[in-house]
Amino acid sequence: MKQVAILFTVLLSFSCSVLFSQELSPYVKVGVYKNNLNVTYTVVQTALENEGFRLIGNYNPEGKSTLQVLVFTRDDLQSTTLKVKDRGALASALKVAFKTTSSGTSITYLNPLYLFNAYLRNDFPKYEDELNIVAEDVERALSAFGSENRPFGGSIKISELRNYRYKALMPKFEDKVVLKTFASFDDGVRIIESNLNAGKGNTKFIYKQVFKTEKVAVFGVGLLDYKTGEGHFLPIIGEEHIAAMPYEIILQDKQATMLHGRYRIALHWPDLTMGTFMKIMSTPGDIESTLKALCQ
Repeated sequence: MKQVAILFTVLLSFSCSVLFSQELSPYVKVGVYKNNLNVTYTVVQTALENEGFRLIGNYNPEGKSTLQVLVFTRDDLQSTTLKVKDRGALASALKVAFKTTSSGTSITYLNPLYLFNAYLRNDFPKYEDELNIVAEDVERALSAFGSENRPFGGSIKISELRNYRYKALMPKFEDKVVLKTFASFDDGVRIIESNLNAGKGNTKFIYKQVFKTEKVAVFGVGLLDYKTGEGHFLPIIGEEHIAAMPYEIILQDKQATMLHGRYRIALHWPDLTMGTFMKIMSTPGDIESTLKALCQ
């Protein structure tokens, strides 16, 4: 009996080690759907809704009609991620992207399991069963629209993803940028929403999720300034990764924060070379300035 117990412990340790060393990629390339962007968008939205997801926002990154991102969520995804108190709600918004090509519309999406491990970190295993179901339902909804269905965009071991930083001394998930501390949660929601509705700083209001009971709100922000926004940095670092967008502000109780640009950009473009990163050296600061202005 003792030998059986020892064997079980060894096998369990081995399986956990294998899982922890598994690599995840940030995106999945579904393939090219042989129709125009508008038709493709509509059929994909319907497929997601058939799996219980709902659209919460959409827009054209860089203001380009040839690019589009659809943001979606589901009740079980929201309730699960809200259990992670340190900005877990950032993982509640999933994204699928469309790009017009000569043969139809390319479809890609942000890999849910990549996002969950990065943003929920060591809390992910607590909710792994529920979140795996979400990821499987996303895959089932989208896989019919292409023949590739392959990961792309680099890869990171799960053990590293949960504690991710691009290089030594670079920021991690916990190195958040404080945008403003408001008088109250309601004040924060009102001010941010008002500024987004006004398009302050050449921004676009893409989506919001407000959880009043938990005093948590997430706002999706399109960065459309032609000098400092998406039109500047996306062509440099890669439009194939537009399912990374839009950027987020998260409000928890009275405090509004954002993920540091040098963390969030690197996380969504993990195979970015330092040389390319240096070409957008001003972008993290530009995004911070834009999002701070939305909180004033």
